[in-house]
Amino acid sequence: MGNIRNNLFITSWLCLILGSGLIFASPSYIAIGAPIGLAGAVTFLLAFARVEEPKPMSEKEIRDWTPEVGELPDGAEGSIMYRIDTTIDDPIRTSVLCGKCGELTWCEGRRPQTFICPKCHTMLWDHPEDSDDEEE
Repeated sequence: MGNIRNNLFITSWLCLILGSGLIFASPSYIAIGAPIGLAGAVTFLLAFARVEEPKPMSEKEIRDWTPEVGELPDGAEGSIMYRIDTTIDDPIRTSVLCGKCGELTWCEGRRPQTFICPKCHTMLWDHPEDSDDEEE
C-alpha cells in the first residue's frame, strides 16, 4: 500500500505506451488504443496529484528521537540562542541545546526554571515567572 503513487506512474506510462503502440500499428486499432491512451493520461494526472502520506513513526523511533546537535547562530545584539524541546507523551523529558557550544542536555520533566549549560557554564535563562504561566 505504500507504493500507490509509484504504481500509478508505472501504470500510466504502460497505458500510454500500449495505447500509442496500438494506434501506430494499424489505424483500425484506434478504437482500442485511444481509450487505453486516455486512461493512461488520466492515471498519470492522478499519480501526479496524489500526495504521499508520511510514514508513521514507530514507538521505538519516537522514544529514541533526539534533536539535531550543533551550534546556533548568535541572537540579536549578541545574545546566546538556545533551543528547548519537550516531549508531549510520557515519559516527559526536555532537551536543551546550547547555541554557544552546541551541547545537548536532557532533563527529566518539563522545562526547568533556570538553566546553566554544563559544558560552557553559560546561563541560558533565569525566568521563574515563565513556569507560572505554563501551569495555568
